[in-house]
Amino acid sequence: MIPLKLMPEPDDFDKNVRQKGAAFLISKPNPSSKDFSGRDFWKKAAHSLHSSYKAICAYSCISLPTAPGAVDHFLPKSKYPKLAYEWSNYRLCLDKINQYKGSADNICDPFTIKPGWFVLDFPSCLVKAGENLDPDIKEKVENTIKVLKLNADEGLVDNRLGIIMDLIDGHVDMHFIEKRYPFIAYEIKRHGIEDSIENIFKKFQL
Repeated sequence: MIPLKLMPEPDDFDKNVRQKGAAFLISKPNPSSKDFSGRDFWKKAAHSLHSSYKAICAYSCISLPTAPGAVDHFLPKSKYPKLAYEWSNYRLCLDKINQYKGSADNICDPFTIKPGWFVLDFPSCLVKAGENLDPDIKEKVENTIKVLKLNADEGLVDNRLGIIMDLIDGHVDMHFIEKRYPFIAYEIKRHGIEDSIENIFKKFQL
């Protein structure tokens, strides 16, 4: 995970999402999950969210395989219904990570984290908490990794390893990784291993 900047909401967001959501919340100020059925107006912003954040999952920093991806409510709508229809509360993410997150509200926000909170270990490709973090921040980072299954999901780990092997084999270049896998690109550069990455991953080569 790397820091993200909140992008401006679409011009039609207020009309298509916020106003419709506000009208619903007047009649149901404390809606249940069932009440939200048919009132998922945030889906009208899904394609705008996808384009605004360049198709990159906010939590895994992996390019979404298909559009538009999931609209995650960073502060869950079940606990914070007033934010259910607010652009600033939306995070673009992979469907499975949205499911893993569920109603958790004790994880790190990509909009407020600092560089170095999350780091990538080579060659394991496991996400870890950065060094010298305050204990409370480290605990939250580690909880985020656990809740979102950034390491427990073998598919996510294999995806990270696979794209690095593609880089080594010359199937993709750093420009591609910077565009589609920005966290991996950032970590390769931070470690200073652009020229030595092949040796680090030698055991994975056939």
